Amino acid sequence: MKIAIGSDERTPVTDAIVAELLRRGHDLVLDMTGGAAEAADPSANSWPAVARAVGEAVANGAADEGILFCWTGTGVSIAANKVRGVRAALCDDAETARGARLWNDANVLCLSLRRTSEPMAKEIIEAWFDTSFIPNDGDNACLARLAADENRD
Repeated sequence: MKIAIGSDERTPVTDAIVAELLRRGHDLVLDMTGGAAEAADPSANSWPAVARAVGEAVANGAADEGILFCWTGTGVSIAANKVRGVRAALCDDAETARGARLWNDANVLCLSLRRTSEPMAKEIIEAWFDTSFIPNDGDNACLARLAADENRD
């Protein structure tokens, strides 16, 4: 699977998740966790910029899914959800990640650098990738409503 991943800060948790994704055989089509862009342009690695880049990669099909981090996870979640076609979910535990995939067909996982330990992040990642959306009338109607709301001007 093609994954876009980004964080406004490189930490042991971001490094562990990148390693876990590679171990699982995923292709990182966009990796904005190293902070390399920050040297040339400090705003390029800000949470809004990172979230937009990952969200756009998912929305335009360059990536199948995305993973984002910031201190609380809230900022990247808000920013990613500004991209049409993104359904970003802030998940603090494996069950929330499972529900976000199962019922909301979430395509971008957002994690808090402050609250998420390496073992918890791996549990969340496992639940995320082991769960798929199961189309059904109720959830399909909700997702259609989201799509309609995105297309309103």
